[in-house]
Amino acid sequence: MIGYAAFDTWWWPYVFIAIAGWLATDIWRWIGVLVGNRLKQDSAALTWVRAVATALLAAVIAKLILYPTGELNNVPLSLRLFAASAGFAAFLAGGKRIWIGIVVAVGLLVGGQFLLG
Repeated sequence: MIGYAAFDTWWWPYVFIAIAGWLATDIWRWIGVLVGNRLKQDSAALTWVRAVATALLAAVIAKLILYPTGELNNVPLSLRLFAASAGFAAFLAGGKRIWIGIVVAVGLLVGGQFLLG
């Protein structure tokens, strides 16, 4: 059986991760496509799936803001909260265009770091 340590080359871990990731997720994608095509847009099941996906995304964003790792940990909490809030406000004011909120939030984070740094 081929395992993670089967080959002693630099590229093998990347191939192993790509294949293992594909095998683990691809079947669920196909099932989602098959089942999703049969659901109505306003069905209870799809509403639940959207709610769970939104909650998971909100949790990841909250974790990144409140408990960051890496370089983001060096950014003050007040700046992270301000950038996220301003980015969300820009998203709403810009007609719910995601890229506008991202550009504003990242711009404030980077600009704030230059001013504070």
